[in-house]
Amino acid sequence: MGPPEKSLTESEIDALYGLEPALDEKPTASDSSATPEFVVVTCPYCGEPFETSADSSAGMCSYVEDCQVCCQPIEMELRVDDEGRFLELVTRRGDA
Repeated sequence: MGPPEKSLTESEIDALYGLEPALDEKPTASDSSATPEFVVVTCPYCGEPFETSADSSAGMCSYVEDCQVCCQPIEMELRVDDEGRFLELVTRRGDA
C-alpha cells in the first residue's frame, strides 16, 4: 500500500483539466436589498387587485405592464431609496 494521495484544491483541478473557474454566486448584503418584492396593485381601469413583481435591482424605472384581469396597459413607476431598496410602486392608466 502506497502513501495516501494528496487532495487537490479546486483551482488545481481546474488547471489539471483546463477548466474555467466556477463562479461563486453567494448573495451579499447589498444583493438582498435588490430582491424582487411582490406587491398587490389595483388596476386603474377595472379596479381589480392583482399581485406583481417589483424588481428594484435596476433602480428607479417606469414600465408598462398589462392588467392580469382586464389586459389594459398600466404604467408602473418603481421608486427606490438612495440605497436601491424598494419604496413603492405607483400605477396609472396608460391612456391618461
